[in-house]
Amino acid sequence: MIADDHPIVLHGLQALLGAEEDFQIVAQCKDGVEALAAVRTHRPDVLLLDLRMPVKDGLEVLRELGAEGHPVRVVLLTVELPDEEVLKAIQLGVRGMLLKEMMPQLLIQCVRKVHAGQMWIERVSAARAFETLLRREAGVRELSALLTPREMEFLRKVVQGLRNKDLAELFHVSEGTVKTHLHSIYEKLQVKSRAELIVYCREKGIT
Repeated sequence: MIADDHPIVLHGLQALLGAEEDFQIVAQCKDGVEALAAVRTHRPDVLLLDLRMPVKDGLEVLRELGAEGHPVRVVLLTVELPDEEVLKAIQLGVRGMLLKEMMPQLLIQCVRKVHAGQMWIERVSAARAFETLLRREAGVRELSALLTPREMEFLRKVVQGLRNKDLAELFHVSEGTVKTHLHSIYEKLQVKSRAELIVYCREKGIT
């Protein structure tokens, strides 16, 4: 099954894969909602899924398929593979990832290997993503040794861009309590401002 929101890409993939005698294209979809419905109807062995799609993107489709327990093996196709999305996709059970700039023959090899139960992830992107993961885990361990669990919760939300008012509403505390937590975090990490804190965390791989 193929899901891509660009008609030219969709038809090109159909022509490429349909030319293989042992491949059968059971459905083509132009967005994430159609893809989910088609998987439920056709139960394909392999889903070739564009990462960037309207309505629901590739990661959302992966997340829902995983929650529903579908055994379909997913190969993500994309123009680029940012570290964060590679990590999320692996955590969500993707079996293959391929850049659209790769040679067509590599896509066929990828589909065959994924169908056979193996993984195929573009090497450079995978290596970068795992380096990011290792750096993040080391950073979390380091910060967890300095901060309380509650302070770690505040820290993550600050890095995500939440302001004091947002934090107060999220954690059901006063803005004064938020400032107290932040002051404690600043002291323990030896930073002087929210901007410095965000830079510090990103250097540790925490985003």
